[in-house]
Amino acid sequence: MKQMSMVTLLPFIEDAFQKNTTFKIPITGTSMNPLLIAGRDYVLIRKPQFPLEIGDIPLYRRDTGAFVLHRVVDITEDGYIMCGDNQFILEKGITDKHIIGVVSSICRDGNLFDVDDSEYVKYKNKYVKNVKKRYPIRRLRYKLYRLRNGK
Repeated sequence: MKQMSMVTLLPFIEDAFQKNTTFKIPITGTSMNPLLIAGRDYVLIRKPQFPLEIGDIPLYRRDTGAFVLHRVVDITEDGYIMCGDNQFILEKGITDKHIIGVVSSICRDGNLFDVDDSEYVKYKNKYVKNVKKRYPIRRLRYKLYRLRNGK
């Protein structure tokens, strides 16, 4: 299957949202591991309903032009704070203008489930609850790794 860039897909996504349908995108990268695995999983994106809630997984576009699929871990007056499930750096200042869509369903290893599924809600709540604890622990591990490997 031919891969297309998100810039190319953007008009199709917007058209799908105008028709009140979802849009399917494959997962790339490792930032949302272990929930979403590149080459195995995909997500259905729906038109966003603002304001987003903590735990939502929006597809957004950074000011640099990069497209990202990360989780909302906090909300401040300056915008949303995002973090990938497999990351520890918090990304601040994402606002509604950056948001393209929000994950409504996940196809994981061939099984489709809604983000309101009880097992997923447990995972999401555990992740969001522990994200601020993970930051110092992962940051320390990262520094130790760099020291050990002379980087």
